[in-house]
Amino acid sequence: MNYIVEIENLTKDYEVGFWKKKKVRALDDLTLAVKPGQIFGFLGGNGAGKTTTIKILMTLLFPTSGTARILGSDISDVSMHRRIGYCPENPYFYDYLTATELMKYFGELLGLNSADRSRRASELLTKVGLDEKDWNKQLRKYSKGMLQRVGLAQALINEPEIVFFDEPMSGLDPIGRREIRELIIELRQKGTTVFMSTHILSDVEALCDEVAILRGGKLTATGRLDELLTRQGERQVYEVSLKNVSADQLPNGYSVRSIASGVIVEIDDESQIDNLLIEARKSGGHLISVQPVRQSLEELFVEPPTA
Repeated sequence: MNYIVEIENLTKDYEVGFWKKKKVRALDDLTLAVKPGQIFGFLGGNGAGKTTTIKILMTLLFPTSGTARILGSDISDVSMHRRIGYCPENPYFYDYLTATELMKYFGELLGLNSADRSRRASELLTKVGLDEKDWNKQLRKYSKGMLQRVGLAQALINEPEIVFFDEPMSGLDPIGRREIRELIIELRQKGTTVFMSTHILSDVEALCDEVAILRGGKLTATGRLDELLTRQGERQVYEVSLKNVSADQLPNGYSVRSIASGVIVEIDDESQIDNLLIEARKSGGHLISVQPVRQSLEELFVEPPTA
């Protein structure tokens, strides 16, 4: 399979202290591959190594060891960077440029002609939800959320094949977050790969096809989100919903909680389901549903699987 991002044994050590003799490992032997055309969530708490990884991919930092490729090319290939987009966590731009001027400036750096620069600037500033009355206002007068919108827009000026967003929802209000979620989904529909680092778990569940979770610079889990959330260790847990039956009508030994229409029984052995249904029918109960219990993303984030 061809991957759009390939990371192998990537390690980054920082030298700290007055004499720079102490080393702190920010990234520890990271190996990762991202498929094209998907939204890939790169998760981790503060200091997990997310931003370090993205900065290495953007060649803003050099790794201590390991390699990385984007679009089949080594990250040191300057020409490849014309085909990607990047928005850092806290974008900072020239204070005395306007949003329109900034967009056209980046477009010129990336080789767009004058007409395309103007067209893309208008399209993208509209897409990220920046009010048109603010387009010609100097960026020094922008709020954090407005700067974030401009940062996201400039990352897309060259219609990249893959875009890297570092905490794309940072500084946005609820309406802004919804608009950017819609933009990210639209990018996927057009075939653009989105690599986004975040710690906002609700955005991950709403958007991401696959995820990778970092803790202390180490990769602790990776894969399709739906598959990761159904991992429960050696045994799968099921919730059996029954109606027209109460908890005291069922045999002892089950974990039962009452709901308006009946009960929900938690079972950790699939072979017990048939026996439960037989007992429930004796009391006039009927099956509503049987569902595997999924971990919450928060549980996976806090206590990632070891397998």
